[in-house]
Order: sequence, then C-alpha cells, then structure tokens
Amino acid sequence: MSELPDGLHEFLQKAGWESAEINAIPGDASFRRYFRLRKADGAGAMLMHAPPPHEDPVPFLNVAEWLSSEGLRAPQIYASDAPQGWVLIEDFGDDRMRDWLDVHPDRETAAYEGAIDALVELHKRPAGPFPAYDMPIYARETGLLTEWYAPAQNLAVDTAGYDAAWKAALAPMMLRQKPGVTVLRDYHAENIMLLGDPAKNAPQGLIDFQDALVGHPAYDLVSLLQDARRDVSEELETAMLARYLDRADADAEFRADYARLGAQRNAKIVGIFTRLYKRDGKPRYLDMIPRVWAAMERDLAHPALEPVADWFAVNIPSELRARGGGTIT
Repeated sequence: MSELPDGLHEFLQKAGWESAEINAIPGDASFRRYFRLRKADGAGAMLMHAPPPHEDPVPFLNVAEWLSSEGLRAPQIYASDAPQGWVLIEDFGDDRMRDWLDVHPDRETAAYEGAIDALVELHKRPAGPFPAYDMPIYARETGLLTEWYAPAQNLAVDTAGYDAAWKAALAPMMLRQKPGVTVLRDYHAENIMLLGDPAKNAPQGLIDFQDALVGHPAYDLVSLLQDARRDVSEELETAMLARYLDRADADAEFRADYARLGAQRNAKIVGIFTRLYKRDGKPRYLDMIPRVWAAMERDLAHPALEPVADWFAVNIPSELRARGGGTIT
C-alpha cells in the first residue's frame, strides 16, 4: 500500500470506509487519481484524489450538486475533504459507453440516442451558476494549436492572423449563446457511464464535468459526435444532430454554430494532444490526432468558418493536412 497517497486512510476512517478493500484505477491525462472501494458486505464507492495545488475538487463538488439538484445523473457525494483533495462518490460501475460499445456495437444507435436525450434535458434547465464560456476562453483554447502543434511541425505561422480569424468566425455566435446552457465541456463516450442497457432506456451517468461553463448548446453536442477518442460515422453524426434539433429549441443558425464550435474544439484538441506528447511524454494521444483533424477539416468546409479556413490554407501545408496533421516527432 506504499503507493497510496498520504492521508487516504485517515479520510476513509472519518468517512466510515476504513475497512474497505482499495484498488487503484489507472489514469493518464491529469493529476487526479481514482480508487475503487469495496466493503465486506458488498457496498462499493469510488474515491477521487484531486490534490492541491495541481487540482481542486471544489468545482467538481459544485457541479455535481447542481446536476443532481436538476434531476440529472451525477454521482452521489458520500464524503469530501476538499482542502486535502478527497472526494468519496457513488460507483457507476465499469460500463463506460466507449468500452461497452466495443462489445455491443449493434446498440450504438440506442446509446447515442440516450446521450442526445440527456443533453436535451440538460439544455431545458436554466444555466447553472458557472463562469461564462467567453471569447477569451475560446481564444486561449484555439491558441493551443499555434502554441504547440505549429512548433512541433517546425511551422512559422501567422499567430496574429490566426487569432483574428477565429474572432471573426466566432463573433456572430456569441450573442446566440446568451443566456446560455450548462456546458460540461468533455461530454463524450469515455465520460458517459451506462447504468443499464440503453436499448431499454436505462439512465446514463455523467462524470468528468468539473470544468463546466455557461455557453452554447452545440459545444457538448460536438464533443459527443466528433469524439476525439472514438470513431463516430458521419451518418451517425448526422442522425444524432437531427435528433437533437428535433427535440431542442434550436435556432436557424444552430448548424453553423455547430461547425464553428466543432472547428474550435478540434483545433484545441490538436494542440492539447501535441502538448501531452511533447511536454508530458504521452505518445498515445498522437494516434488520435488524424481523427480529430479529419473532423476539423469537415467543419472548416462550412461557410461560417471561411476566415479560419483561409488561414489554414495559407499557414498549414496541404501535405500535412492531407495526412491528418502529419507525423509529430
């Protein structure tokens, strides 16, 4: 047990779980660590360690409380010690949507329909008490591509022109994201837990929502349907977008904003995945970049993205674009 964080046993004792069996769950992209707990009587829970100063569990606790208060399926909070980074939560089991679909590919449509319907329900609620997804945040995120991807490819690019192009493309959307909805920001098949067979309308649990903001309803839809970690066919994306539009109060510009936010999110992810490799030594993310790049190219083809598409045409060589962003070494 020497690899367990300091303070774990003291927290569990206070929470009444000191006798539980502890099993670490592998993680990768953050400082957070997770442990599965099991008592002798079969009761189970998940223990999250989000240690300061690198992590802060307070946003997770706040968003979980808000989601639960709105009737959405966030994990119950059993105990917490935010200053020390400890949170004891409900165990949603092992059926992440992505992994479950690897075993049950024939139920893909039902699973995505459930995920779409959960978003529709979320977007019916007034936005939660979270910060705004404003232009500076959008700009900081898109800037990750020029900050990390461009140097990794030895490209000298027009950074000022890039920032200006994004502002021009996103500006028409900004008024339409007011008053806004709660945006979970990482809503995709790895962060949706299936709590039963989706073909039988079983509920889906939400996780990894601590970075929630108030923004445009298309953002989480893009996150789900242009998944960086799982292939979603264009046919399924089209069908699920249509399902959302049929059930939600979307305006006439929604499809254009969907493309805007698809390009914005995918540019951010290309930068993040490059950073995870170059700075953090995590090469597995490189294999996902071509998938993300392909989705970004589709988004850039929309007329709403013309300023950004023009920048890409001048600054990113066509041979790199044709190879899904090219090889990063």
